[in-house]
Amino acid sequence: MASAITPAAPARTAQDHNGYAFPLTVLTSLFFLWGFITCLNDILIPHLKTVFSLNYTQSMLIQFTFFTAYFVVSLPSGSIVEKVGYKRGIVIGLLTAGLGCLMFYPAAGARSYPIFLVALFVLASGITLLQVSANPYVAILGRPETASSRLNLTQAFNSLGTTIAPLFGSLLILKVAAKGAGELAQLAPAQLTAYQTAEAASVQVPYLGLAAAFLAIAALIALVQLPVIEAAGPDAEGSLAAADQYASAWQYRHLLLGAGAIFVYVGGEVAIGSFLVNFMGQPEIAALTPEVAGKYLSFYWGGAMVGRFLGAAVLRAVKPGKVLGFNAVVALSLVAAAMLLSGPASMWALLAVGLFNSIMFPTIFTLAVAGLGRHTGQGSGILCMAIVGGAVIPLLQGALADRIGIHHAFLLPLFCYLYIAYYGFKGHLPAPARR
Repeated sequence: MASAITPAAPARTAQDHNGYAFPLTVLTSLFFLWGFITCLNDILIPHLKTVFSLNYTQSMLIQFTFFTAYFVVSLPSGSIVEKVGYKRGIVIGLLTAGLGCLMFYPAAGARSYPIFLVALFVLASGITLLQVSANPYVAILGRPETASSRLNLTQAFNSLGTTIAPLFGSLLILKVAAKGAGELAQLAPAQLTAYQTAEAASVQVPYLGLAAAFLAIAALIALVQLPVIEAAGPDAEGSLAAADQYASAWQYRHLLLGAGAIFVYVGGEVAIGSFLVNFMGQPEIAALTPEVAGKYLSFYWGGAMVGRFLGAAVLRAVKPGKVLGFNAVVALSLVAAAMLLSGPASMWALLAVGLFNSIMFPTIFTLAVAGLGRHTGQGSGILCMAIVGGAVIPLLQGALADRIGIHHAFLLPLFCYLYIAYYGFKGHLPAPARR
């Protein structure tokens, strides 16, 4: 079967690598944008909960819909990338995400929660295709030995987007304090309808602006000349591997183990972040109010951003597998310390995990797609599908917390980091799975 991505690329020269600066800059803007828009879900949840008088389960359909898109769309996205190439895959992803943003306008006008969810699914589908296209493109857009470093740097700007988004969302979408259930109950039907209509409409302008940004970047990428690069990526230790001898990405053991690592990484990171506020509110930990605990939560997510900028430099000097294994061992040690200790020491041990989470996703990704050749698009789809761990593991940790208490429920993320350590030190070494 001939390569479905692009024709073979010529040998890369120093001049070629210097020519990658502009496309990497454009791709970095994509990472920032999808980090920004993903984090806006945290603003949408309380906002739409008020607009549609939802309970907590109904409001969490926002995150459920978003993660479901990764699971449903990732494999088809991999097929699209293999057929049309990285550049066209990115453009299609941008156009799809822009369409999802545009759909927020009629959803708000009709005050329809189901239409909001459909719009969110379309938006997330575009983001999924962007991830499937852009992550491996960044990995192969330059010297093989610095692939993990490049992806960590671009992912750092993704984290910058998640840091800035809540501030803008709060100013534009939550600019008027939401009325409580008691206040809403006192409104006359006409007043309630007018209030909910105005609140729903407050998302229209921000998402129109985001749609314009997606469409503008799509036009830019469609018009500019980006390097045409063969899909053969570097192997885990920086050399090129022969990949075309296998019929499917599913036959690569290091890819399948990498999908497991992505599943437990995203699940563990989201689970810790989701439980931190309640954890810090425990009397034996810090007894913080939710408002104060929420401010401390920024250390967890901010640590991930700082760690990615630092990791981009470290990964230029140290093999990515060793860095991943080291970070995972430190993370599981911090989680264990948080479970064994109490008071501020326990709190800060768990907050520090964010710093060592930083390099995990991009490093796992580059190790897992290494050497897949023409199967890189399919492999990227498999990895993005594994992001559904962010929906599964927090749910399991919640059930565990109900049984043994929140302090010791972090046993589940501890095992997640144990698996990631195995993948970093050994599991990433390329070897085909059994046919």
